[in-house]
Amino acid sequence: MVVAVVSSLGAPLIPTIAAENHVTLADAQWSLTVTLLVASVVTPVMGRLGDGPYRRQFFLFSLVAMLLGGVLAALPVGFGPFLVGRGLQGMGLGLTPLAIAAAREALPPERMRAGIAVLSTTTAVGIGLGYPITGLLAKAGGVHLAYWFGAAVAALALLVSWRVVPESAQRRQGKLDIAGAVLLGIGLASLLLALSESEKQGWGSGQVLGLLVAGVVVLAVWVWWELRVAEPLVPLRLLGQRAVLTASVVTLLAAVGMYMLITPVITVVQTPLSTGYGLGGSVVVAGLVLVPFSAASYLIAKAVPWLVRRTSYEVVLPLSTAMMLGSALVFSLARGSIWEIVVVMAIAGVGTGSIFAVLPGYLLRGVPSNETSRAMSFNQILRTVGYSTGGAVSVTILQAHTAAGQSFATDSGYSVIGAIACVGWVLTAAAAVLLPLLKRRRPDAAPPEPALETARGR
Repeated sequence: MVVAVVSSLGAPLIPTIAAENHVTLADAQWSLTVTLLVASVVTPVMGRLGDGPYRRQFFLFSLVAMLLGGVLAALPVGFGPFLVGRGLQGMGLGLTPLAIAAAREALPPERMRAGIAVLSTTTAVGIGLGYPITGLLAKAGGVHLAYWFGAAVAALALLVSWRVVPESAQRRQGKLDIAGAVLLGIGLASLLLALSESEKQGWGSGQVLGLLVAGVVVLAVWVWWELRVAEPLVPLRLLGQRAVLTASVVTLLAAVGMYMLITPVITVVQTPLSTGYGLGGSVVVAGLVLVPFSAASYLIAKAVPWLVRRTSYEVVLPLSTAMMLGSALVFSLARGSIWEIVVVMAIAGVGTGSIFAVLPGYLLRGVPSNETSRAMSFNQILRTVGYSTGGAVSVTILQAHTAAGQSFATDSGYSVIGAIACVGWVLTAAAAVLLPLLKRRRPDAAPPEPALETARGR
């Protein structure tokens, strides 16, 4: 939930941050960008260190950094220190993989599957709760009140974690792949900066294209390095396992599809009625329409372990992507009123909640217990890149459908987003069905752990 709160303190507050700090919207956008950049560097490092004896210490350290970052962002000390605080908050975005690793190790089998499902879905659940809460707080007491709320949540999480997060049973700590961490950080930072700048400068900008090329080249070098180093930062060789490959591809595509729905929904709700299609809602109303998304995500996450036990991961995952295809289709055809948007978000909540609830268990079938944090941190990175890509693509399409001199896109722009999202979810469903049918590339890969097998598998 802390990760979700930190995420909600970004995009929805950018206009308010710009106004209160007397900076441009482009500068205020850095309040989101710097958090993602820090997270892209820190998350894989935390994942590597979390698979050793100091998992609890790194868990608590991240929460302390988030608390300090929240306080610094909340204090009226200037825009520079504010960005430093947002960067410190980004260190907490790597907490989810550590929490999942702790749950896998500490909980009995009958509770572990459900616990991991809830942990994985909580970030999505928190988006629908965090957006309206932070919007209300910013409206009532300014942006600094919203960040005091974030600091308070981090403080509470730190207190609870100090009492309940267990020590790791893994006693061996391997060497940290510093070169791999540097290469991955530079590559991801280049891609995230390109996605951020594309919303302002367009995809044809020399700076954006340069960042994209640099990111791709550096990441290619990183992959080459990771496949040859003795103790890699991320166990890329596990991608030879069908479960790991399927979970990774579906995670990336699902994250893109999720924000290709959330971004236009928030925008169309706040578009003025004078456009002929906008709903004329405030930022608070735009946040409230996401509440059904959160509620449905949370409820379905509780049911997913039961569904998996009675069917299989290979059945539940394609059905979940089909639900998201349905939500994108409904948005394409019916978005003329608040109640239609609410229906769209409720369907999307069922789809997103079930996808992110089933993916960790799906992935961990092919991952040894001593590599849980690393595998999940890589999965978290794919989510972050997917979220940024989905948001950037949506903004680019809306900009392309905005006439010169106008402030708002035409209604056809939203139809195009919906159509592209539908195609994306068809591809996601195809990946969920076809990738598990591939033959294993490594016959010596680790077998699934009994605790994570389905009832059918046993």
